[in-house]
Amino acid sequence: MSFGDPNNPYGAPQGQQPGQQPGYGYPQQQPQAPGYGYPAAPPVGGYAGAPAPTSMPGSVSTARVLLWVIVGLQFLGVILFAASAVSVEAAKSDETLQEDAAFQQLADYSSGMLWGMTVFALAWGVFATVLALKFKSGGNGVRITILVFGIITAILGIYPFILVGLVHTVLAILVAVFVGNANGSAWFKRPRY
Repeated sequence: MSFGDPNNPYGAPQGQQPGQQPGYGYPQQQPQAPGYGYPAAPPVGGYAGAPAPTSMPGSVSTARVLLWVIVGLQFLGVILFAASAVSVEAAKSDETLQEDAAFQQLADYSSGMLWGMTVFALAWGVFATVLALKFKSGGNGVRITILVFGIITAILGIYPFILVGLVHTVLAILVAVFVGNANGSAWFKRPRY
């Protein structure tokens, strides 16, 4: 019988000469079992391979700053809408402006509509404030809400307020892009212990 083939399952164990006793005087070592089966615990950072972020990524932090800029612009718009509503109300009672054709076109816009736009701008600003405050603790639902908010803000910036809303549109698109990218996804889907 030949023990020369290292792949022979009936041969002598590796590192031992045929015919010798297995390491007399030395403790017997148990063979190591191969690592079959499931791991005892998931790998650190989850199964995706990339560890969960512990600090807010730069693009997500930028999105939060841009959202605070939108909040500031919203409250500036609230002040402008309220001032224009008050001035239109006051000008309607002025006798000298009753004959001015340019003012009559402006007076066709009711002060009620201007107050309605003021309330809408205020509500939209409060909603943006809540979203900006949720960046640190919010989950994936907050991320999706911020994406929807950014898209709707971009659309509203294009249609009714083309010239003034251009800044809103650009900021809202950037917020949606920064929150919707891989860094934003990893930040809002991170485990919270």
